[in-house]
Amino acid sequence: MTPATQRPVWLIGLPFFLCLLSPSVFAHGVDANTERFLLANQGVAIGPFLYIGAMHMVTGYDHLLFLIGVIFFLFRTRDVLIYVSLFTLGHSLTLLFGVLNNMAVNPFLIDAIIGLSIVYKGFDNLGGFRRLFGFQPNTKIAVMIFGLFHGFGLATKLQGFSLPQAELWKNLLAFNVGVELGQFIVLLYILIALDFWRRHKSFYSFSTATNTLLMTGGLILFGYQITGYLING
Repeated sequence: MTPATQRPVWLIGLPFFLCLLSPSVFAHGVDANTERFLLANQGVAIGPFLYIGAMHMVTGYDHLLFLIGVIFFLFRTRDVLIYVSLFTLGHSLTLLFGVLNNMAVNPFLIDAIIGLSIVYKGFDNLGGFRRLFGFQPNTKIAVMIFGLFHGFGLATKLQGFSLPQAELWKNLLAFNVGVELGQFIVLLYILIALDFWRRHKSFYSFSTATNTLLMTGGLILFGYQITGYLING
């Protein structure tokens, strides 16, 4: 392979790793202003929680990396809708159930599992299960199960702000709808970019490199969270 043909790999990988090095990767969209609002909020605030949910998803690189892996080789709109719906169902259930029932999960461990979900999807896209283990896990079930863990990750972040219990479910529904709106907007851009890329031979030429980068990103997130757990756990 000549240096000229290698260049697109670096162009793909550089923004990817710049994102991973950013502190906002691990902040899940909870900036200082959002944190102040959540700590001070004492009532129903549909609009703000819609906005916070949308921004959480837009800046939640771990969730987005997993979704990129999920849809990377999905070429039919029907398949995209099925897989994204399963992921949405999973994280919506545990988000609502976790917060309303005050189910606490160690944030470092749950985020480490989310990192592993990214590793799983990249490995699955590379055909690793068939090559190394001779079987293929049910991808739909796997996406929904990991969606449950992603939902617990969202729930854990919200529980850290001691939200008022009065009519909490209304704010949670607004937050969840915001998450779905943010997910829809980002996925739309991702699908447009993928559709454009798939028209070029480089999509298949660099699909292995891209999914290897996806796995690497997941491992970095996993290592970061496990380190945090060992230090602070």
